[in-house]
Amino acid sequence: MRVVIQRVKSSQVEVAGRVVGRIGRGLNLLVGIASTDTAAELDWMVRKCLELRLFPDSENGSERWEKSVQEIAGELLVVSQFTLYGDSRKGRRPSFDRSAAPEVARKFYEEFVEKLRQSGLRVETGEFGAMMQVSIENDGPVTLLLEREAVV
Repeated sequence: MRVVIQRVKSSQVEVAGRVVGRIGRGLNLLVGIASTDTAAELDWMVRKCLELRLFPDSENGSERWEKSVQEIAGELLVVSQFTLYGDSRKGRRPSFDRSAAPEVARKFYEEFVEKLRQSGLRVETGEFGAMMQVSIENDGPVTLLLEREAVV
C-alpha cells in the first residue's frame, strides 16, 4: 500500500465539474492499493496517517512537528490513485501490474476510509474510479510517501 500524504491548508476534489469532497486544515491522502495488500498493511497505514506528527505545536510557539492530525482535530481528504503503482522502468508506457484489480482495490479503499472515520475526524473522499481534479493548497510544502508492502 502506498499513500502520498500532504499537509494542507485546504484541499478539494471535483468530478465532472462538481465538488465531491472538500477539507480545510489537515491531510490530503492519495491512496494506491497493491495486489498483494492485506489487512496488516491497511491497519498499519491507518495508524501511520492518523499518528504521524506533521503539524507544528504553534500553541507553544514551536515550529517543530509535534502534533498529529488527530491532535489538531484536522480533516482528511482521501483520493484513490492506482497510478501510485505505475512502473515506468521499461518502455514508454507505465505498467500497472502491481496495482490491485478495481474490485479488490475498491474494497480496500472503502475499508481504509471507514477506519479513518472511526477516529472521529472529518473524512471526505473522491469518487473511486472516476476522473478527478484535485486542488491542494499544500502547507509547507509537506509531502511524504508512505509505503508498506506485504511480505510475500
